[in-house]
Amino acid sequence: MCIWALATMALAPLPLRHQKRIGPVSLLMLPVLLIWLGRDYGAVPVLMCIVAAMSLFRKPLAALFHALRRQITKR
Repeated sequence: MCIWALATMALAPLPLRHQKRIGPVSLLMLPVLLIWLGRDYGAVPVLMCIVAAMSLFRKPLAALFHALRRQITKR
C-alpha cells in the first residue's frame, strides 16, 4: 500500500496527459489493494488508507461527483 501511495504521489507532478493514462490504473488497483490489506491487517489500516486515497484523488473524485450530479439533475 505504501508503494501504491508513493507511486500515486510521484504521478502528481507529471503533465496532465500522463496523469490521464496512469491515474485510472492506479485508481482501479486501489480496491484490490484495500481488500488485500483488510484481509491481512483488519479494518483500521483500510480506513486510514481510504482517507489517504481520498486526499490524493480529491480533485478527480470531486469532478466525478459533479459530473454524476449533473447527469442525475439533467433527467
